[in-house]
Amino acid sequence: MRDATKSMPLDGLKVLEMGTLIAGPFCGRLLAEFGADVIKIETPADGDPLRKWRKLHEGTSLWWYAQARNKKSVTVNLREKEGQDIVRKLALEADIIVENFRPGTLEKWNLGFESLSRDNPKLIMVRLSGFGQTGPYKDRVGFGAIGESMGGIRYLTGYPDHAPVRVGISIGDSLAAMYGAMGALMALHHRHKTGKGQMVDVALYEAVFSLMESMLPEFGMSGFVRERTGASLPGIVPSNTYLCGDGQYVVIGANGDSIFKRMMLAIDRADLANDAALADNAGRTRRTEELDTAIAAWTGANNLTDVLAVLDKADVPSGRIYSIADIVADMQYQTRGMIEKHKLGDNKEVWLPGIVPKLSETPGGTKWIGPKLGEHTAEVLRAIGYDDAAQKGLRGRGVI
Repeated sequence: MRDATKSMPLDGLKVLEMGTLIAGPFCGRLLAEFGADVIKIETPADGDPLRKWRKLHEGTSLWWYAQARNKKSVTVNLREKEGQDIVRKLALEADIIVENFRPGTLEKWNLGFESLSRDNPKLIMVRLSGFGQTGPYKDRVGFGAIGESMGGIRYLTGYPDHAPVRVGISIGDSLAAMYGAMGALMALHHRHKTGKGQMVDVALYEAVFSLMESMLPEFGMSGFVRERTGASLPGIVPSNTYLCGDGQYVVIGANGDSIFKRMMLAIDRADLANDAALADNAGRTRRTEELDTAIAAWTGANNLTDVLAVLDKADVPSGRIYSIADIVADMQYQTRGMIEKHKLGDNKEVWLPGIVPKLSETPGGTKWIGPKLGEHTAEVLRAIGYDDAAQKGLRGRGVI
């Protein structure tokens, strides 16, 4: 756990998180990791479905402990009028609300931005959805997989002779969450100057599309459609994945002009290093296959450890492809605190990823791991005027 005496950059910021699974909760997690007081609203019976996703320990997802760290869990039935009243009271004191319901859902409960901001003009609401709050698709159900497909990344991922594949994580949700957190802080800066809050509208497909590099200008200028190319990066040469003699793979990015020359000399290909036609990227692109063949011949004749040693000595960007076991064993990860170890109630250890980015004066940290369902309900409701008797009544009626 972090040193509680040290300040964090978002200390004092009050965030209300409404939503489940990945995009909204990941956005809330990013704010919580840097000190924001994040109150996570969950359904009373089961809570966020993420609590039961993937690998479980004593009935709770190991993922949950990371996704909900530093958050307070408060159970509220948003379908009940009394539950909606609770959220309205919490919203009066909130700086930021993060939500990832289907557009129109909060409005149905009278908890939309227009309604809540009338009572709290300083309120910032981050709204994460598949297609955004406007446009002809806004009412469609939109998960991260759909955003990744519509945003362009799936079309480019994989090999040209196979069906498109997904990145092995929920990248669309996580990208949208990052834009949501960034948008919230932009809106907060604007509020410091004007005193006025605003809505931050993040569509998953747009978050993905924004990363598509040169895909749009290339198409707009010439009609060029970028296609799947497997492990290579066409037009930037050499940059590829190569098989070593021991059956392991190495990733090499030697596409800088001086780097390319150093690499060719290091692998005893002075002929290529001194070839004037290969002195710049345009020339190398025209001879991509020849260069990849030469590099693959060298890596194929050596084991991965030796390949990396030669390239490292020549200052050529290269690396092995890490599994999670490789990550945990790596000294760089360990030295920078990226493998956190925490104790669960049964004294078992759970490992969580460290905090990103690293701030020199006010670093983020893990104050506590993901809480039990409703662990903070009594504390939070008491602070907004619900005494023990009132809470007992609400609990009896299934509101909390």
